[in-house]
Amino acid sequence: MLDRTTIRELLAPFITTLPDSTVDRVLIYLELLLRWNRKINLTAIERPEECITRHFGESFLASRVTPLNGRLLDVGSGAGFPGLAIKLIAPELDVVLLEPVAKKRAFLKEAARACDTTQVEVAGGRIEEFARAQESPSFDIITMRAVGGLEALINSAAILLKPGGCLCLWVGRQQLRAIRNASPGIRFRDPLAIPLSHDRYILTGTSI
Repeated sequence: MLDRTTIRELLAPFITTLPDSTVDRVLIYLELLLRWNRKINLTAIERPEECITRHFGESFLASRVTPLNGRLLDVGSGAGFPGLAIKLIAPELDVVLLEPVAKKRAFLKEAARACDTTQVEVAGGRIEEFARAQESPSFDIITMRAVGGLEALINSAAILLKPGGCLCLWVGRQQLRAIRNASPGIRFRDPLAIPLSHDRYILTGTSI
């Protein structure tokens, strides 16, 4: 397993300051992810070093594009990236992990427990159903990474964002143009290129 020094070196392109307690939680999370991945399909990435950069590093990059405070909804959480990973660097954040697959929800609950996080809710269902059940916009940040049909999901996300709230999308180059025009309720900014990648970005937009 990787040590603290190696973790920090791998994450340096994404985030520069990490206390030992956070690095230790990353290691706990990583070990659990790799162990569960032998039983259920959580990630196609199996090398620990690549898990650190592609999953944790790219999730931590959110700290460069929006203040990490208030309430965050992570849509299609899967193995918890970016939502649960962001919680490791923003412990005061109130996080809802929305994941329709029961086995993945079981993993998310175990990972949240193992990493000793609080204010983490794991919810089932899809965003369209989740949005209909909400009485008012209540999220400051909504994240989506590695989910299909982003263009269609953005309108549901816009309903859930508070005015001035931030939508954060991890996307490929070819998706940028279509997504920018997907919702009149979101004003998108220039994308941030993801380190160590040639054609992937974080695209952020503000609810208007």
